[in-house]
Amino acid sequence: MHTSESTKYSPTTDIGQRSRILVVEDEELIREMIVLALEEQGYGVVTAADGRSAVEQLKSFDANLGEPTFDLVILDLMLPHINGLDVCRLMRYQGNPVPILMLSAKGSETDRVLGLEVGADDYLTKPFSMRELVARCRALLRRQRLSSLPQLPALQYKEITLYPQECRVLVRGQEVSLSPKEFRLLELFMSYARRVWSREQLLDQVWGPDFVGDSKTVDVHIRWLREKLEQDPSRPEYIVTVRGFGYRFG
Repeated sequence: MHTSESTKYSPTTDIGQRSRILVVEDEELIREMIVLALEEQGYGVVTAADGRSAVEQLKSFDANLGEPTFDLVILDLMLPHINGLDVCRLMRYQGNPVPILMLSAKGSETDRVLGLEVGADDYLTKPFSMRELVARCRALLRRQRLSSLPQLPALQYKEITLYPQECRVLVRGQEVSLSPKEFRLLELFMSYARRVWSREQLLDQVWGPDFVGDSKTVDVHIRWLREKLEQDPSRPEYIVTVRGFGYRFG
């Protein structure tokens, strides 16, 4: 079994961390080509040449109290000792959630479906280009990171509900369409209900400190928001003007 931990990095590496990938492939030439392609993208790579070695590498999942040792597993279907399907089944049976990209010289629909049904996340048929393999790996890693992000709670105030990660707003049960600036304004207001914001503070928070323009743009966006939120925009109950200071929500 060969272990490789390259120190090279590339601008195309996934942002924020260096992912570790387990490559399980019995054909040495293919295994080394995969290692080279992944290391050139800045990934840390560990290899196994058969199913039994792969299972040994993956045992550290339990030793780490359920924290995966790898961020992705590239798993060949036909392996000595323990085949790829059984390795995949064992990982899922043990609750290991690491994404699995299955490789196989078998390209039939039945084989692809079987691989996906036992727990693989994607399937690549040999021969394949290293460029496609890297792209599939990057997509799986990105999807895994997004799914592991903490879910931000919805913001609720009276008859308004704002979903931060969905950029969606419901008013009295009906979805309303907001521009990005309107959404950011409302999110800020709802996050700090009853706090009074000056125009300058709102510009700094929503438009950014480098904004160059008239502060009255805040008044315009407030008016547009009121038209979408308030039952009577001329007598607002949500976005209230605090004369001499600015605006507050609620």
